[in-house]
Amino acid sequence: MNFRLFSGALVILSIMSTGNAAWAQSSPATHPAPVTNVVLVHGLYADGSSWEKVIPLLQAAGLHVTSVQNPTTSLDADVDAVKRALAQQDGPTVLVAHSYGGMVISQAGDDPKVTGLVYIAARAPEAGEDYPALTHKFPAAPAAAGLQWSSDGYGKLSESAFVKDFAGDLPAAQAQAYYAVQQPMGKAITSAKTTIAAWHDKPTWYAVSTEDRTINPDLERFMANRMKAHTVDIASSHVSLLSHPEEVANLILTAAGRPAQ
Repeated sequence: MNFRLFSGALVILSIMSTGNAAWAQSSPATHPAPVTNVVLVHGLYADGSSWEKVIPLLQAAGLHVTSVQNPTTSLDADVDAVKRALAQQDGPTVLVAHSYGGMVISQAGDDPKVTGLVYIAARAPEAGEDYPALTHKFPAAPAAAGLQWSSDGYGKLSESAFVKDFAGDLPAAQAQAYYAVQQPMGKAITSAKTTIAAWHDKPTWYAVSTEDRTINPDLERFMANRMKAHTVDIASSHVSLLSHPEEVANLILTAAGRPAQ
């Protein structure tokens, strides 16, 4: 998908997303030396343009930013895409993920260039863990009811579930524009398990979306606490990277050893 599909109104309105994040009780993460590279990994029902409001904020702070275009056909294919992006970085790199992308960076994050992992309302499974089984320990998030499968094995959210449950705190026009570039996911992803949990060995940060209707916020807190991540609460839907880009960018800047803007 073309990165510029979301430009215009979305970028103009990014400056209006304000508010201070409420820092939760958590074990402090180790602050790495300043780095210059950030690799961003999108989740399901989306593409790399999900980060379009965050990218300019990171670039303005002097960071080199790469937004990966995951095929979302299988976990292995997505991990390979991230590894290709990491191979192109010229030094220490912060690896950032939204939603399902957390599984991808947990697998790919053992790369020696990666100095820290940032999870934005993201999955953070243990190695070999059955993520769907983990979700069943918490009340179901409403968006799941809107998942629709095609005859060839690809899944998408219905328009109603996407606009109301996935991107519920975006203005209607922005949510509709985001829905227009929804990328289907391969069914193989639903049963995928990571073989690595890089968060055991890398400094980790986590942004909980407190109004999330795609991943239960209590599940997000559970995963953040299990990782002993430095955790921030954002009063947001699942897509805080679009509705609260400044807060998301500031968490990434912290992980990169840079002052918040």
